[in-house]
Amino acid sequence: MGRLFGTDGIRGLANEEPLTTELAFRLGRQLVATLLEHHGLPKVRLVVGRDTRLSGPMIEGALVSGALSAGGDVFTTGVLPTPGIAYLTRSLEAQGGVVLSASHNPFQDNGIKIFSSEGAKFPDAWEGEIEARLADGDRAPKPTGSAVGRLVHYDRAESDYIAKVRQTFPYDLGGLIVALDCAHGATYRVAPRLFRALGARVVVLAARPDGLNINHHSGAMHPERLARRVPMVGAHVGLAFDGDGDRLIAVDERGEIRDGDYALAICGRHLGAGRRLKGDVVVTTVMANLGLDRALGEKGIRSVKTQVGDRYVLEEMLRVGASLGGEQSGHLLFLDHAPTGDGILSALQLLTVMRETGQPFSALAACLTKFPQVLVNVAVREKPALASIPGLAERQAAHETQMGPAGRILLRYSGTENLARVMVEGEDRTHIETIAAELSGIIKQAIGPR
Repeated sequence: MGRLFGTDGIRGLANEEPLTTELAFRLGRQLVATLLEHHGLPKVRLVVGRDTRLSGPMIEGALVSGALSAGGDVFTTGVLPTPGIAYLTRSLEAQGGVVLSASHNPFQDNGIKIFSSEGAKFPDAWEGEIEARLADGDRAPKPTGSAVGRLVHYDRAESDYIAKVRQTFPYDLGGLIVALDCAHGATYRVAPRLFRALGARVVVLAARPDGLNINHHSGAMHPERLARRVPMVGAHVGLAFDGDGDRLIAVDERGEIRDGDYALAICGRHLGAGRRLKGDVVVTTVMANLGLDRALGEKGIRSVKTQVGDRYVLEEMLRVGASLGGEQSGHLLFLDHAPTGDGILSALQLLTVMRETGQPFSALAACLTKFPQVLVNVAVREKPALASIPGLAERQAAHETQMGPAGRILLRYSGTENLARVMVEGEDRTHIETIAAELSGIIKQAIGPR
């Protein structure tokens, strides 16, 4: 068996290798066996939730059955945002949590993501143990009688999660019009319910999941419809979540889309001014715009970069003791409030700045002026070290020298597709487009499809 767990659990086309019901059943058994061994308990508890994909109940049934057959007790929540599962894993004192979701992917995909008892990422070493168990003979427990696992349908899951998130926001939203795009995903009930409870007038888009429409032309991956709707209804802010609810892309009252870089700049500067930003540092990835560095630097805030992926952001935040970090894609981490990304919580942190400053979203967003950025994807037949491609490193170095601190070039391979990504950022769009075309041409000539 090849490597199952990627940077964000197991993902794939639902009901096709590797993401089959057979795997889910076996995974449930081996997860319980692993938790029993490491926690040294006679019994373990799991919390299991999912998003709105058609395949969710199918995979859930198999995984839950496997866990119960190994003697694990399982609390199912039904449809709930990923951060809600992370929270309930802690609050219900479970030894593990499982989310069935492929996040921002289309409906036919699905995934299995595991949380530790702290509601954080499952340890890499434990994932390795589960993979080894799956490849070996099934030695997980097979209890009988009263020792088999118990299934609990936890119907307070939504209310518990909403109450927890609400604790992070001490203000009232009376007088505010908030437009929500729920991506026909896991936030479709909890987000409107929460913002109405806080006193806002709520306009809701993409909150009618049918199992097939999750993320379809909606949500954080496609906020254009929300951007058109916000000024039409006179909303003060638009909030777009992805399918599992751990990302946020916002829209200001003028209909301008504001990605994760804007949220980090606004919240970082505000927290820093109030001496509430640990270490005066914000952790982000190499894809963050140079304008973010400048916006934070103006207030004496250091920005630290990691490779792309929220797990790497979290690891670096823990290493440097940061409380704020995230990605341009809208996956934001406010570690003072939660150990995982949470789109709804992130939205409340933005609204906190609006309430505490009395400024409209567009005025707050003016702190960040983005450098033009060009991203070219080049199809490749193989992935040799980019530095080994003749002439590529030399041309990159020459362009970087010419641009100086007012520009940068990032060359990398996609982790999931046969693509090389060429990202160029600088002050002049025409110039960076020319650079991107040249570098992508060198890559294509060397390793492009024949």
